[in-house]
Amino acid sequence: MPEGDTVWQTAKRLHTALAGKTLTRTDFRVPRYATVDLTGRAVLDVIPRGKHLLTRIEGGLTVHSHLGMEGSWKVYTEHQRWTGGPSHQIRVILTASATPTSASASTPGPAHTAVGYRLPVLDLLRTTEEQRAVGHLGPDLLGPDWDPDRALTNLLGDPTRPLGEALLDQRNLAGIGNVYKSELCFLLRVTPWLPVGALPAEHTAQLPVLAKKLLEANRDRPIRSTTGRRGQDLFVYGRANRPCLRCGTPIRAADQGDGSRERPTYWCPACQAGPTPTTTPGTTAHRGTQHRTTN
Repeated sequence: MPEGDTVWQTAKRLHTALAGKTLTRTDFRVPRYATVDLTGRAVLDVIPRGKHLLTRIEGGLTVHSHLGMEGSWKVYTEHQRWTGGPSHQIRVILTASATPTSASASTPGPAHTAVGYRLPVLDLLRTTEEQRAVGHLGPDLLGPDWDPDRALTNLLGDPTRPLGEALLDQRNLAGIGNVYKSELCFLLRVTPWLPVGALPAEHTAQLPVLAKKLLEANRDRPIRSTTGRRGQDLFVYGRANRPCLRCGTPIRAADQGDGSRERPTYWCPACQAGPTPTTTPGTTAHRGTQHRTTN
C-alpha cells in the first residue's frame, strides 16, 4: 500500500494538472455514480489526507479516493498514450482544461486527463461532509494538522500493542505504511513486535519526530531513501537474507498483523532488540521497488 509521501506526490501531480481548470469530461465507471456528470465545474484543489485523496470540485463536491494496495492515478496530456492498465481497470476519468482568460483567447488551454485505475475506494461527497471519509484519521505526518503530542498519545493508548501494528493504524497517525514501519523500528533499534509501552523513554519521545522527518525528506524524491546512501536506499525493507548495512547480519522477514491483514515486515536480529515471531519465513518475496511513477 502506498505510503503517505507517495500519496502526497500523487495529490501534487493531480493539483498541478487539474486545479483552476474546468472539467470538460467526467466518467465515473462505478455503478453508484455512473450517471454523474461534473462537466462545466471547476476543480478547486486536490489535497492528501494521510493515504486518502480529496479532489474538491466547484459546487461543494469532493471526489474522495484511496489507492489501496494496487490503485493509482495517472495524468496524461491530450495526445499521450494511456499506460496505467487495461480499460476495464479504470474507475474514473477527469479531463480539465483552462478556460480563455481574455477576449482574444478563442480556445481553452491545454487539457490534462487524470485517470484513476484500480481504486478500491471512490466516493462523491459533499465537501462539508469530508469528515465522514477521513475524520477517523490521526494527525497527518505531512498535513497542516500534524500534532506530535497527540500522535504519541494515540500510539501509547494501547501499551501492549506491538509497535509495528500501532504504527500502521491510521487512527494513531496517518501516513505510515510497511516501508516506514520497518525502517522506523530499525532506526529506533527495536523490533516491530516490541509492545509500544516497552519502548525506552528516549525512543518514545523520538518516534513521532523521526517519522515526520523521514516522510518530509522523501515527499519530493523520485526514489525513497532512509539511509542517505546512494545505491543503498533502505536499511531493512525488502532486504530479506541480505546483510544488514549496520552490522552485516542477514536481514529477516515475516508477516505481522492481526491475522486478517498480515503485512511484510523486516528487521535485523542483531541490531534490533525485542520479541520476534516464533516462526520466521526466510522469504525474499517482498522486495518492492522505491521508484515512483512520474505521471
